[in-house]
Amino acid sequence: MIIVMKSDATKVDIEKVISTVKELGYKAHIIEGVLRTVIGAVGDERGKPHHLEAIGILSGVEKVVPILQPYKLASREFKSENTVVKVGNVEIGDNKVVIIAGPCSVENEEQIIETSKAVKEAGATVLRGGAYKPRTSPYSFQGLGEEGLRLLAQARKITGLPIVTEILDPHDLDVIAEYSDMLQIGARNAQNYALLRYVGRSNKPVLLKRGMSTTINEFLMAAEYILSEGNHNVVLCERGIRTFETATRNTFDLNAIPVLKEKTHLPVIADPSHGTGYWQYVTPMALAAIAAGADGLMIEVHYKPEIAQSDGGQSLKPSKFTALMERAKLVAKAVGREI
Repeated sequence: MIIVMKSDATKVDIEKVISTVKELGYKAHIIEGVLRTVIGAVGDERGKPHHLEAIGILSGVEKVVPILQPYKLASREFKSENTVVKVGNVEIGDNKVVIIAGPCSVENEEQIIETSKAVKEAGATVLRGGAYKPRTSPYSFQGLGEEGLRLLAQARKITGLPIVTEILDPHDLDVIAEYSDMLQIGARNAQNYALLRYVGRSNKPVLLKRGMSTTINEFLMAAEYILSEGNHNVVLCERGIRTFETATRNTFDLNAIPVLKEKTHLPVIADPSHGTGYWQYVTPMALAAIAAGADGLMIEVHYKPEIAQSDGGQSLKPSKFTALMERAKLVAKAVGREI
């Protein structure tokens, strides 16, 4: 439920509401606005109309509104205005379309440095790169681990781009958080609830990718796990879902972008690289995602994709990425945004 306080509610009034909310078995989340304070009481309120009544009669309370969606903190009912998540000096969720780019995996110093310079020059604002890689086969390249993180940090020092990289294991959180600016939860861990809770207790922004067979409601419930632990800096990423179609690696669910923008206040970005799996489809779907309302793009770029140790077939060469950026600026301008 959402408790809207009166504009003249005192600090004592607000503290009394918070203590009552906790006594009734809910978690209290406070949003302090310019004119009034809103308190989110998160928990299962079904069949408990007396709880709404008990809180509604407290001093300083203007109204109590039940949240109908199963995801509470992620819903537009809880927060109507868009959330803006800050990653380093980059803001995701405002009028500017953020471009996250870089290789699937960090392979060596030359590869990550040269690629990071290229994407920075083309206009990317965040650098991506995997140091720990979840692979279908245990024999495939699994990433460089902490050495990969050090190379990402070196690329950040050279380019000034903040870093997003994937976390697979809660035990790696401290070392990954030391080097990175944003934690990525990949598709295979989108419903790893223990990991979601763990990163929810950190103060690092989180990029949450949609699972391969995750519905939109399940996707938002996954985000709810992170939010419920106190970390409100969550960015959602549509990266394609698994369907019967085999012409592309995944089926890029373009519908998900406007649907998510309607249902949640969290920023929504798109990953057409994983969504399609083929470099020649990345640009058209990236442009379509901007037109559909995406707050950003996540593009795989490799300076020599033909020898990439993972996902070379869906990676753009720097020249192709530069061409994409030029076209993306035109589409963004057409829909009233900028890059």
